[in-house]
Amino acid sequence: MRRFRGVYTALITPFMEIGNVDYHALERIIEFQIEGGIDGLVPCGTTGESPTLSHEEHDRVIAKTIQYARGRVPVIAGTGSNATSEAIRLSQHAEDAGVDAILLVNPYYNKPTQKGLFLHFKAIADSVHVPCVLYNIKGRTGVNLETGTLRRLEEECPNIVAVKEASGDLDQMSDVISTRKDGFSVLSGDDNLALELIRRGGDGVISVASNLFPRQMHEMIHAALDGRMDEAERLNAWFAPFFKACFYETNPIPIKTAMAHMGWCSDIFRLPLTTMESEEKKASLLSVIDAMDKDMMEGRI
Repeated sequence: MRRFRGVYTALITPFMEIGNVDYHALERIIEFQIEGGIDGLVPCGTTGESPTLSHEEHDRVIAKTIQYARGRVPVIAGTGSNATSEAIRLSQHAEDAGVDAILLVNPYYNKPTQKGLFLHFKAIADSVHVPCVLYNIKGRTGVNLETGTLRRLEEECPNIVAVKEASGDLDQMSDVISTRKDGFSVLSGDDNLALELIRRGGDGVISVASNLFPRQMHEMIHAALDGRMDEAERLNAWFAPFFKACFYETNPIPIKTAMAHMGWCSDIFRLPLTTMESEEKKASLLSVIDAMDKDMMEGRI
């Protein structure tokens, strides 16, 4: 039985005008997610602007997410870093706070070898007892976690139990699925590839889109997991313009802009991220959101 299956929301981190984390907004968003049937929450990932959070904020956002979730869904906390010692500290703090698992991104900027990746992830996994989900995203980190390295980590670290695959390489994803041990979960890191990953034997998605549409993402992914592919395809087609719009500019700029448009947070980012640069793309994004909202209001979805 695989531990992680379904839709896990990569939460945004809402900020106030004065620049502090807006914990009231975060609590509202988490309630919305749980009411929408989401399978789990992922604070302090890329979508949560984790590189701009101080260590104190990072720890507190994770602790508050656990507090607001109240054990109703698992919390998988982003605790990765390009410094192994820093990732260990963040991971141990998250474990002490009560997370259900940690998400460990490839170390960025350093461009380690496969040996370096192996030793980095092994050191973190050995430092905690909670399950570890590795996060392979070459486009953000400059390095690819090769399948052979992943398999070695899986064999030597019993608490490495899943991978968020955002390499964009479906052949690599298929290799990971076909060579994994029983019980190892493979989750898509891209909403638009989630259905194809499930067709190939994958287990779900860590989603950006579910920040705004948790119920519909849950319905789509679970329809696919249950073999109801016609229903899943129908919802995937409905989502397609939004999936595309979510990457008009760097994530999480579009999704946070959309969330602000719908009243869930303020349209505030931390430098070097900014509000949307292209007014044309922003108008297109909001048009997509309004059309989807109308579909929901009129019962078409």
